[in-house]
Amino acid sequence: MIVLGEFGYGIAHSNRRRQYEAWLDRYLPTFHVLEVTAETATEYSLLRSELRRLGRPIPANDVWIAALCRQYQLPLLSRDQHFDAVKGLRRQTW
Repeated sequence: MIVLGEFGYGIAHSNRRRQYEAWLDRYLPTFHVLEVTAETATEYSLLRSELRRLGRPIPANDVWIAALCRQYQLPLLSRDQHFDAVKGLRRQTW
């Protein structure tokens, strides 16, 4: 759900708002939306602490997203290079 909130925020402030809204409406039914669980919260806590020790904090929502990716061993599709500081996370870009 966190990613959907990030999508919504980005779309609301985009010059291509209608195009992206149409894209999301079209593809959202095909997405498998991961729920945040107690295991995710544990991963979030560990990850946020790791980043703090490294002196490389990232936005809280991005920590949740990275925690989900690590929990399920999934790659992350993002242009945000700050994800590269997250150990065990494979970031892919477009």
